[in-house]
Amino acid sequence: MEVVSNTMFVVRYLSYLKVYDEDWIYSPQCVFGSFLFLSGLYINSTSDTILTNLRQPGEVGYKIPHGGLFEYVSGANYFGEIVEWFGFGLATLSLPGITFAVCTLANIGPRAIQHHQWYLKKFENYPKKRKALIPFIF
Repeated sequence: MEVVSNTMFVVRYLSYLKVYDEDWIYSPQCVFGSFLFLSGLYINSTSDTILTNLRQPGEVGYKIPHGGLFEYVSGANYFGEIVEWFGFGLATLSLPGITFAVCTLANIGPRAIQHHQWYLKKFENYPKKRKALIPFIF
């Protein structure tokens, strides 16, 4: 329900309340924001595919994800989603877009940290250089 109400709020704001100039689509913030959004979408999608394919049918147990940004962070799918929505917030420069990005970070960031800590406890051979959420940083 939260997703539906948020979507309705963002769409209503961007469709009826926010007025963009015709050349807005060519502005640096819209171009770079769109690039971030599409990059995040790609990272999120490929990471979800890696997670989905970790186990074969009938297989049980947990495995360490490898490939894509999972080589650098435990929460590659979370990182992608955060990048995605910060790109949207930048592209639209709207209160709903920026609010959604910040709320996504506040919701998913702690989850990525918890997953990272779980992986470190669960697997002795978990890559020690792998970060929780932001490649090479955190």
